[in-house]
Amino acid sequence: MDMTATVSTRGHQKCGKLAEHLARIGDRWTLPVVVTLGEGPLRFNQLRRGVAGISQQMLTRTLRALERDGMVERTVHPTVPPQVVYALTELGTSLADQALRIGTWIEANLDNIESARVSFDARQGD
Repeated sequence: MDMTATVSTRGHQKCGKLAEHLARIGDRWTLPVVVTLGEGPLRFNQLRRGVAGISQQMLTRTLRALERDGMVERTVHPTVPPQVVYALTELGTSLADQALRIGTWIEANLDNIESARVSFDARQGD
């Protein structure tokens, strides 16, 4: 049996799954929604106001995907009209923590990144 082919196939399958999840987390709305919910449970319209520029449809899609991935919990309270509250799960909270760490890193290195871009762009112009 060729173990190289088996390991290679497993590696590609794992890489594909990682890429799928990175694309999901790295889309335009997932991290802003997760970070906003990191402040505490919110009703839909509160969350929508907290995430600048997101449409009702996009927020619905994002919340459903996050719920499917086990990062958001949706609770319906039996009131009239029904009150729906969204909150991060433990998994979602861990993602919010990592997102804040990345944001802190970007903020700390923003000047260096911008300087590198200017230097690169100047070299490209030659």
